[in-house]
Amino acid sequence: MNDLDLFDEGPAEAAEAAPRGRRGRGSRAENAEANKRRRTVLLVGGLAAVVILGVGVWYGVKSLFGLTSYEDFEGAGESDVVVKVEPGTISQTGQSLLDAGVVASVRAYTAAAAENDAASAVQPGYYVLKTKMSGANAIAGLVRKNARVGEMEIRGGFQLDDVTVASGKTNLGIISLIAKASCAELNGKNTCLTPEQVRTAMEKADLNDMGVPEWAQAEAARTTEPRRRFEGLLMPGKYDVKPGESPENVLRALLATSSGRLQAAGLPKAAEKTGFSAYQLLVMASLVEKEAVKEDFGKIAQVTRNRLAQGMRLQYDSTVNYPLDRPNIRTNGSDRDKAGAYNTYAVQGLPPTPIASPSALAISKAVTPEPSDYLYFVRCDKEGRSCFGKTLDEHKANVREAEARGAY
Repeated sequence: MNDLDLFDEGPAEAAEAAPRGRRGRGSRAENAEANKRRRTVLLVGGLAAVVILGVGVWYGVKSLFGLTSYEDFEGAGESDVVVKVEPGTISQTGQSLLDAGVVASVRAYTAAAAENDAASAVQPGYYVLKTKMSGANAIAGLVRKNARVGEMEIRGGFQLDDVTVASGKTNLGIISLIAKASCAELNGKNTCLTPEQVRTAMEKADLNDMGVPEWAQAEAARTTEPRRRFEGLLMPGKYDVKPGESPENVLRALLATSSGRLQAAGLPKAAEKTGFSAYQLLVMASLVEKEAVKEDFGKIAQVTRNRLAQGMRLQYDSTVNYPLDRPNIRTNGSDRDKAGAYNTYAVQGLPPTPIASPSALAISKAVTPEPSDYLYFVRCDKEGRSCFGKTLDEHKANVREAEARGAY
């Protein structure tokens, strides 16, 4: 046994240890020296760890505050390139520029941004810059006037084709807006798509391949006019069009954005308890958008449902004017006599497609109308509000009053 009776020593070990007597465990001087050496080793090791940790922390601080060296190009750049600035931080914008070959490093951009307050005002979207720009020149390129390209806004009630108003002025439709937004100058070459290219893509493209929501594909495909299949599928709002892309790729990107907006507006889920398909509600919402001002959306939506429920023709002038590309409030007898799927004076039920881009509010009111027994309405003041009637006689009286006020 050893002194603590913890370990048994074999016979050979005991015999060897016995002659040493009390010196078998070392003298006090020897033990003290050994302990001193161990403390010295531990102290040196601890100091080394502190030094290494301190160096790491210092390097991190230097990197965080831009004290390390970084790569940067010199000059205003070489060839034109379209860059998309995504929503996010300045460093994320720097990463986008690095990925596009505009700057040499993220640090080149963020350091320049720290010196230019305008960098914080750069909005998400597409910009034409040049490859191999210095960080400072990249900032200058992003904040210069008209630097951003590809901006487009669709408003509630816009339709695909251009519309000619009573004064003879032409209001651009969505197809023309897309073509216009596709324009940029890249290395001396214009990237503009023509309206005809966009229209052809809408006519011939596969709806599924384009990213049209599954719930809309079958009903949109039934129209006898393929160029109208995309009507109503691009919701109001701002969009970014990448110059230089094919019309098919442009449409895919726009539909991807709009599909998210349609879902946020409640489609297709909101249709489940209405008795209508999501696409039918989209069609109704487009009628509401064209026939009424916002204050009357809920009432017009209910009139639409009431007439459909009673088997009445809708008789909406907006549907007659739609294929004529006119926004007129009223129609004449010859217009109403023209055959066509959109003539709701002659055809029972809803038109085959939406007749415009409905807003989220119009969709909401199509899903949940304002309850009433009204079957008729007429625009009865110059602000666009409507007067409603439950009977034909009430409606005729409202029409006479509207005409007397010069409402239309």
